[in-house]
Amino acid sequence: MPEMEFAIRWPDDKTETCYSPSLVIKDYFSPGQSYALKDFVERARTALNIGSERVHAKYGMACGHALSQIAEIERKSADFTNNPDARVTVIAFSE
Repeated sequence: MPEMEFAIRWPDDKTETCYSPSLVIKDYFSPGQSYALKDFVERARTALNIGSERVHAKYGMACGHALSQIAEIERKSADFTNNPDARVTVIAFSE
């Protein structure tokens, strides 16, 4: 299964490297593109769940790392929910 990482910049300008168990993340994000916070979280959740389902189909169990990544994104995004203009930028992909 081709895993990959994607680098993001949070609204406070902190960067983070995130994990995806599948290249499906490329179907939901584009490097250099900025996303409204809620949209980013929804896209990440969808893509990472699809990736986890692909792992399940191949190996018989969900991808715990993808599920942890979803939880981490949701946790960090909560810091910015009071900012209606909060955006997350996808910086780059690395395979």
